[in-house]
Amino acid sequence: MRMSFGLEQRLAQKQILAPRMIQSMEILQLPLQALESRIEQEIIENPLLEARERDPDIPREHVDRENPDSPTTEERELVVDESKNQSDDFERLLEMDQEWPGHFDDGPRRSAGEIAEEGDRKLDAMANIVNRHESLQDFLEDQLGELEVPTLIRQLAIRIISSLDHNGYLTASLGDLLPADANEEEKAAVSEALLVVQALDPAGVGARSLRECLLLQITPDLHYAEELKVLISDHLDDLKDNRLPAIRKKTGFTIEHIQEVWEQLRKLNPKPGARFSEEFAPTVNPDIVVDRLDDGSFKVRMEEGRIPRLRISKYYRQRLLSGEATPEEREFIKKKINSAQWLIESIQQRRSTLTRVAQAIVDYQKSFLEYGPEYIEPLKMQQIADQVGVHVTTISRAVDDKFIQTPRGIYPLKRFFVGGTKSDAGDDIAWDAIRNKLQEVVDQENKSNPLSDDELVDELKKHGLTVARRTVTKYRQKMDIPSSRQRRDWSK
Repeated sequence: MRMSFGLEQRLAQKQILAPRMIQSMEILQLPLQALESRIEQEIIENPLLEARERDPDIPREHVDRENPDSPTTEERELVVDESKNQSDDFERLLEMDQEWPGHFDDGPRRSAGEIAEEGDRKLDAMANIVNRHESLQDFLEDQLGELEVPTLIRQLAIRIISSLDHNGYLTASLGDLLPADANEEEKAAVSEALLVVQALDPAGVGARSLRECLLLQITPDLHYAEELKVLISDHLDDLKDNRLPAIRKKTGFTIEHIQEVWEQLRKLNPKPGARFSEEFAPTVNPDIVVDRLDDGSFKVRMEEGRIPRLRISKYYRQRLLSGEATPEEREFIKKKINSAQWLIESIQQRRSTLTRVAQAIVDYQKSFLEYGPEYIEPLKMQQIADQVGVHVTTISRAVDDKFIQTPRGIYPLKRFFVGGTKSDAGDDIAWDAIRNKLQEVVDQENKSNPLSDDELVDELKKHGLTVARRTVTKYRQKMDIPSSRQRRDWSK
């Protein structure tokens, strides 16, 4: 290998993303709520950027028509070129009143009282936020506080409670909850503390296995209590695999009686702590809304009612025009105006790109909107990229974490991109359509003799859908459809 020190020239191509392009991509990728937060943060950090709340009763397109001179989504030269001592750009900065009249504040600045009033409204909104819901540990410790137990037992019980997982199971061993030099009294106390925890509500909490969890929920007054103990203790695996004849042979119970007991067993809770760990589903705010026009076509529009109209402060422009600003102030104002312009144009570019992408998707998936999800068409991002005239990565960013409100409900934009295969007739069939047909075939099968995966392949082929056995198995498992053995009804 040749090694040397010296200077040499190389000719190479390198792609460097300008800061403006990076910001534009970041803004495009933001969902609606994140965009709102980003704008709020930019307003805080940039004193030249101000927000004027949009009238929710006036559509965005009407606002645009009222300001025909507002900037479009076309690319512009930067206001400030950081690489030069740009006197021309600075002169253009001073003339922005004539260029962008819709972006500047022509009214008086807000008073201190108005700002304080806005702060009060935000505090009121924060006061109305839903409180944190009670955790499993809080619930159990409250119950423990009502019991009269020795101090050592209480301390160990609290340690056990803090070690429970989100389903209410104790995954650590009792020995792990004790110090290495624990004496016999402490070893006996930790077992007693576990019994105290297992006696708390919800029933089954503190169990170390599914079998123990279910057994803890059986009370003497429960219907089929003795039979339940037998099935849970000795035949859980048989129940899982639907081997009812094997259970009948070992217990002497009839198939009908086993099924009745099994139905009672299904009422027990295998995850007693899960309801405490359930997170509140966040409210989905669609970025795009699809409207059906009178001629039956579908038209998309951006949902931007809560996005404020941004403008650049008139006060700071006047500071520049009056000549009162110091050189340091002038440099600061130039930089901040440049930053504000980039943000405004990035938001407008996001709106334009997302509208065009969403409209192209909607135009392609008309059958989905007309007749339902089972009529979705196979669609790749590259197809939309070619139609809109952008790179496929732009499509990926545009649809990432975005939701669209359609006449059939709210869906993630990514929902409309699905793979597919060819039918026997040569038509493109989406994988979603195959999954729907698979579910339909399983629902209609004879449960006393359910179809195997090979038979499901044959049945789908009768409907013009040719798929491999491994594909059927994969989809069946993803759809939580049990195997043919587990689907069999032994009472028929």
